[in-house]
Amino acid sequence: MSERLVIDRLGAQGDGIAHSPRGQVYVPFALAGETVNVALEKDRATLIAVIEASPDRVEPACRHFGECGGCALQHLEQEAYRRWKRDKVAHLLSSRGMDAPVDELVACPPHSRRRAAFTARRTEAGMLLGYNRAQSNQIIDIEECPILLPEIVAALPRLRALAELVCMTKSSFRLTVTATDTGLDVAAEGSGRLEGAARRAAADHAARLGFDRLSVDGEIVIEPRKPQIAVGTASIVPPPGGFLQAVADTEQAMADLIRRHFGKAKRVADLFSGAGAFALRLAESAAVHAVEGDAAALAALDRGFRFGTGLRRVTSERRDLFRRPLTFKELNAFDAVVFDPPRAGAEDQARQIARSDVPAVCAVSCNPVTLARDLAVLLEGGYRLERVVPFDQFLWSPHVEAVALLSKPKKRR
Repeated sequence: MSERLVIDRLGAQGDGIAHSPRGQVYVPFALAGETVNVALEKDRATLIAVIEASPDRVEPACRHFGECGGCALQHLEQEAYRRWKRDKVAHLLSSRGMDAPVDELVACPPHSRRRAAFTARRTEAGMLLGYNRAQSNQIIDIEECPILLPEIVAALPRLRALAELVCMTKSSFRLTVTATDTGLDVAAEGSGRLEGAARRAAADHAARLGFDRLSVDGEIVIEPRKPQIAVGTASIVPPPGGFLQAVADTEQAMADLIRRHFGKAKRVADLFSGAGAFALRLAESAAVHAVEGDAAALAALDRGFRFGTGLRRVTSERRDLFRRPLTFKELNAFDAVVFDPPRAGAEDQARQIARSDVPAVCAVSCNPVTLARDLAVLLEGGYRLERVVPFDQFLWSPHVEAVALLSKPKKRR
C-alpha cells in the first residue's frame, strides 16, 4: 500500500522518520522536511518517489547507493551530514544529563578507508564480491566504492579472482582486505577448507598478483611480504583479519588528542589496546601497560615495541576485561588511562576507573549509546567531563567515533 508522508527528522540510523495515524514510520534514504511517496510495511517503508525534496539533498557519490547496505547518507549535503553526526553524540550525552562541550565533527574525506570487509559467494553467473543489501543477505556485486582507498578499489577484479580460488563452500563468506604500508593483506573467513592443489593455486595467484599475505580462517596460506603498518614511530604486522581503526589519519588524530590530554603522564594504562594504535604512540613519551584479551593482537603490539626505536617501556597483559576488569587499586598505579572497548562498551571497567584516583582518563568509543552510559558511571565517581570530540571514520554511515576527555582532582593527602 502506498502513502504520502512528510518526513519529520532523521533517526539514529539515518532513516527519515515520519508520523502516521499508525505511529512512526522509518523511511530509508528520505530527508527531514521532504514529502515522499512510500510503500508501507508495518513501521518501515520503501521510498518510491520524492515529491518535495529537501534543499540538503545532493546527488550520491556512488552508483551502488540505495542498493548496497554500506552507506546510508550519501544523499545528504556535506555540512548537514556533519552537523547530524555531531548532534547525534551531543543529544545522547544531553539525554543522560551531561552538559559537556562537544566539538565539531572531525571530518573524514572520501577514498580514505583502509579496510574493507566484503561478502563473497559463488553463483552460476560467477563470483559475487561486494556488500550485503541493507537488512538482507543479498550481495550487491560492486564495481566502485568511494569510501575506500583507491588501491583497494583498483584490486577488485584481482580480489574477485582470488575469492573464486579460495571458495570451497556453497555459502557466503567474508573477504577482509587491508591496505597496509607495503601492500594488500587479504583474509578469508568461512570460505571452506583449502587443501592440496586448490591451496597451491590460491597461494600462487596471491603471490603472482602482488598481495602481501593471504590467510584463511586465521591460518597464513602465503606471505610473500610481511604487511607493515606504521604506528607513530613504530611499525606493526597486524594479525590476519585483525582489527584496525578504519582510517589511518583518524587514528593518528585520536592518538594526538589523547597524548595532549595526558600531558606529562609518566605511566599510562591502555585498556582494550588491540595491536597498539594508542599504546605505541603513547610510549614515545610514557611507560605504557597494554591490556587486551586477543593474544594475536598483543603479539603484534609486543613485536612492534621490541623492533621500535625511541620508545619508553611497554608491558602487555592478556586479560579479559569484561570478566576481570583492572581493579581501582591496580589502576591507581597509573597517571592516565585510555580505554577503547568494542561497541558493547565497558561498564564494569568504567566502574573500577570511577573508584580510582587516576587523574586523567580518555574514553574512546564507536557507539555513542554505550559511551554515554560509561561516562555517566565515571561522572558519578567524581570525574569531570572536559570535552568530547566526535570523529568520522565511517563515512556516510550512521556510525560515529568519539573521544571523551575526563579528569579527577588529586586527593589531598
